[in-house]
Amino acid sequence: MTFVKETKISNGVNFNIPEEIINIAGKLEKAKFKAYLVGGCVRDILIAAQGGEPRQGRGCEPKDWDIATNAKPEETQKIFKDSVYENNFGTVGVKTRSEKESLKIVEITTFRLESEYTDKRHPDGVKFAKTIEEDLGRRDFTINAMALEISNLKSKISNLVDPFGGQKDLGNKLIRAVGNADERFNEDALRLMRAVRFAAELDFSIEQKTFEAIEKRAGLLEIIAKERIRDEFIKIVMASEAARGILLLEKLGLLKYILPELCEGIDVAQNLHHIYTVFEHHIKSLDYAAKQNYSLEVRLTALLHDLGKPKTKYGEGYNATFHGHEMASAKMAVRALERLKFSKDTIEKVFHLVRYHMFYYNVGEVSEAGVRRFLARVGPENVNDLLKIREADRIGSGTPKAIPYKNRHLLFMIEKVKTDPISPKMLKVDGSAVMKIAGIEPGPKVGQILAILLEEVLDDPAKNIKKDLELRIKNLAKLSEKELIVLAKAARGKKEEFEVGAEEEMKKKYYVK
Repeated sequence: MTFVKETKISNGVNFNIPEEIINIAGKLEKAKFKAYLVGGCVRDILIAAQGGEPRQGRGCEPKDWDIATNAKPEETQKIFKDSVYENNFGTVGVKTRSEKESLKIVEITTFRLESEYTDKRHPDGVKFAKTIEEDLGRRDFTINAMALEISNLKSKISNLVDPFGGQKDLGNKLIRAVGNADERFNEDALRLMRAVRFAAELDFSIEQKTFEAIEKRAGLLEIIAKERIRDEFIKIVMASEAARGILLLEKLGLLKYILPELCEGIDVAQNLHHIYTVFEHHIKSLDYAAKQNYSLEVRLTALLHDLGKPKTKYGEGYNATFHGHEMASAKMAVRALERLKFSKDTIEKVFHLVRYHMFYYNVGEVSEAGVRRFLARVGPENVNDLLKIREADRIGSGTPKAIPYKNRHLLFMIEKVKTDPISPKMLKVDGSAVMKIAGIEPGPKVGQILAILLEEVLDDPAKNIKKDLELRIKNLAKLSEKELIVLAKAARGKKEEFEVGAEEEMKKKYYVK
């Protein structure tokens, strides 16, 4: 392996290194061992030194502080009594008294070499190395294969060890594999996604030979655990250039192994309301959500909200329709996120946002009762996120204005009715009261009566008075089971004015009755 001549940072780099790191390095140095900062923290320090801007998903303040040393694990443990060594890779976790989560345990790893990676994740064996240069040769990309020696127990860094030209690649904004790119990706296939992640986080390009090696090895993703793919995918989605990251995944042939559902929208034209294909629409919607620094759930929804359009498309050209695509998209999103082992809470949230992203609202067309039904259906806690999705959807459709007046008016209407009852829990009577007054046992009839009461209160909150509801329960209890079922079904199945309005608008657009 050819080494680039060792370079130094001109006049050193003054950087605020945490006291915990200085203390650890000082103890290693006192014991006659070397101490180097390695990995991502070196990269971020150099970006800061070059005047780089902090970015979403990757700021100039390092997230992790990793130290490499020529001390063997047992020697490190002798120096640091409060430490743990529970792996086969020469990494000792040194406990500190820091209040900062990222500094509570600092990892110190002995210089090492690695053998074959049979499982495309872990080396079959680890052999300790003699020099920091040998250690850096096992790393993934040149920008992560640099080390900074910490000397004199001061927060001044000098003696940059850069055997593969990482500093130059930082300056040129390039992601380049260390040594033979094909070998690096064959060692750990997740590096295929890591290259894209760093490109999205840092707004860098992928060097040509590295790019070609990723294309060649894309199929290796199939043998990687879904949990690892999920974690790397989340980092891409949460990057400032998330949209560019997804485009890179597709261009490199990786996306089909991660989200094949998303690929189905490639080259699928839409209608007069969209100037972009389904795939382009998803990308531009995500780009807006990322630029606004929205949450993971909102970004995932922006990326997946129209997954069902290719399957529900009817007709071609300006008058093509996608009726029911929101539910089809929600179901597809759930299957995709379950396959990637996302948490139950995240999946449920995304399903809900995708399911209701097509809500309809026009000023003057929806009454206060309609707004209450809307809140009852989507949940007040989801309204802000739904409006964010609507913004991303609009921008992703080519509409220049993200927040129209009617969205602001909807917020006004929600504020107006926010204290009104919108769920059975907000009624002045509960299931126990229903059973007592109606003289019935627990069962479907209790829920049917509560559903009828809620529907009537949604129409008129003034009816949510305990004595009036108790009287209504007595009257409902007199109805036959068949009559009660009909009333309850009508209550549960009543369309919100939002949906009625949307349906009428579509009928006008497509000349149907």
